[in-house]
Amino acid sequence: MPTRDYYEVLGVSRDASGDEIKRAYRTLARKHHPDVAHDKSQAEHEFKEINAAYEVLSDPRKRAQYDRYGSVGNGSSPGMGDFGFAPSGFGDIFDMFFGNVRGGQARRAGPERGADLRYDVDITLEDAYNGTTKEVVFDRLAQCEPCNGSGAQPGTMVVPCDRCSGSGMVRTTRQTPLGQIVTQSPCSRCGGEGHVIPHPCAVCGGAGRRETETRLTVTVPAGVDDGSRIRIAGSGEGGTRGGPTGDLYVYLKIEPHRLFRREGRDTFVDVPVAFSEATLGGTIEVPSLAGDVDLTLPAGTQSGTTLRLRGYGMPTLRGATRGDHHVTVHVVVPTKLTRRQRELLEAYAEAGGEPDAERTFFDRVKDAFRPE
Repeated sequence: MPTRDYYEVLGVSRDASGDEIKRAYRTLARKHHPDVAHDKSQAEHEFKEINAAYEVLSDPRKRAQYDRYGSVGNGSSPGMGDFGFAPSGFGDIFDMFFGNVRGGQARRAGPERGADLRYDVDITLEDAYNGTTKEVVFDRLAQCEPCNGSGAQPGTMVVPCDRCSGSGMVRTTRQTPLGQIVTQSPCSRCGGEGHVIPHPCAVCGGAGRRETETRLTVTVPAGVDDGSRIRIAGSGEGGTRGGPTGDLYVYLKIEPHRLFRREGRDTFVDVPVAFSEATLGGTIEVPSLAGDVDLTLPAGTQSGTTLRLRGYGMPTLRGATRGDHHVTVHVVVPTKLTRRQRELLEAYAEAGGEPDAERTFFDRVKDAFRPE
């Protein structure tokens, strides 16, 4: 009986990529494996044909020879035994049907650490400046107290599984077209745990953990920034099979402030000042996170000028230093004047207090640099 074209066997084109050939092989191997097919004898023939085709087309050297001569090796009809070894990826197909067939000891699942949890907390800029405490309330899977996490009803015990003798794995021997295969798979009775619970805990149902509402007081240190994270060890979800408890991570979000803005350790504020204060200078009171602070305003301060108050910004986390507080002055022009105020301003303008509108800007610049 002539051998079918290998590309036709796998159902791929002659220019198919290696990945396409591998995907086609796995799909067909699943479909025609003797252990899953209804017609065992036909499936065995097709399974060998599929493996022979894959053995050649998955090897670039053999594929090139096949494309050129239509055969590989001594010219006999290729089959699985022609090359002395199973095709690459064949072990994956075994595992797919048989489980672990590679030998060695399969270990049952051991203690597993509980999951970490996240909790988001909103705080004010004042909280970040001074430090504060926040209460958090959340649900978590904690170790069941009545059974101490064992899953067994108090007064009873967890016992080794009699089906797998406590190993968690079951060995099975099967006869296949490829010979005798010894497989290992998780025990269906104990789920690979190696033990069973004859009398499950009435509180947790044998899970060893149960959902619990938890309340914690979290200390927020002074100097934290937006997005800062506080780790509380051992306050996450409880572990399984005696594993340790996970951690709780509290993420801080600082709410926008109506007056101040923050950049790193420095704070900023905009302050309105009267025309007379900016002109004559003096001491004004400005807000800061530390409270109201006196600021010396130089005479002739222009609108938009930023003055710095050293050490009135945000503290560092260790509290050794503080940033600065930056005050931007905005001169407010009055919109309503009394008769007396108008008269005084007009007299000021007539006395030369205002720039001459008829002179150009460049003329005034020249006067400023003209020697006296």
